[in-house]
Amino acid sequence: MQDVLRRWVELTQYTSRHFQDLLKERGITCSMSRGGEVWDNSAMESFFSSMKTERVARKVYRTREEARSDVFDYIERFYNPTRRHSTLGYLSPAQFEATGKA
Repeated sequence: MQDVLRRWVELTQYTSRHFQDLLKERGITCSMSRGGEVWDNSAMESFFSSMKTERVARKVYRTREEARSDVFDYIERFYNPTRRHSTLGYLSPAQFEATGKA
């Protein structure tokens, strides 16, 4: 079975013991914090917001492979090597990792 990471909106039905047991039984990791603690995924939410705004908004991909290739290009040729981030001291992720602080 392949590992899956699934993030749900933190509604009561998704935090119930029954639902959590069902996810565990199927090998799915539910990524969410306790109620009221929304910052655990803030970095990824920021990334996806940037990607949608800067790259994929209003684009229509003809195939899944075309979309996958474009997203890969965004991450590997722009986001990681050149896009600066305020939380990283205005360095790109690649520059930040090179400093050894990652």
